Amino acid sequence: MGGEPTSHWKIAILTASDKASKSEKIDSSADVIKKQVGDHQLGEIVDYRIVPDELDQIAAALVDMADEQCADLIFTTGGTGFSPRDVTPEATLQVIERQAPGLAEAMRMASMQITRRAMLSRGVAGIRGRTLIINLPGSPKAVKEHTDAVIDQLPHALQILTGKQTDHA
Repeated sequence: MGGEPTSHWKIAILTASDKASKSEKIDSSADVIKKQVGDHQLGEIVDYRIVPDELDQIAAALVDMADEQCADLIFTTGGTGFSPRDVTPEATLQVIERQAPGLAEAMRMASMQITRRAMLSRGVAGIRGRTLIINLPGSPKAVKEHTDAVIDQLPHALQILTGKQTDHA
């Protein structure tokens, strides 16, 4: 973790998928996120939900995870593509107070080194209160590529965001 003090962050995962919400598909992408969190000792998964690709349900789950469950970090997976049902970025933009575009840019840039289709991901990242929300694609392979690109910077970002560290240098 680059010499950062180890913290135990509260992490939530929200999967946006019509099929997974009806148990018609296994949510493999969330499993990749859980493995990444464990492998990087990022913290504890305190909430995990699957909702259909409905803007209001995604937004409501994000608000609850941030405001009521007090998650430090929320990873979303799914709903970031070009399909008319892909509305996770719009739901995220509804609930965040500040954007964190560098994270989304870094994830797309890293994934573009593997596949040019990464440019089709519309995922965003932003801040609600003291919670960081990061949209990830729905494919397990893309989730790994995107998290690999930013996970080493998340402890520092969360320390600053939550006020556990005030030195930004």
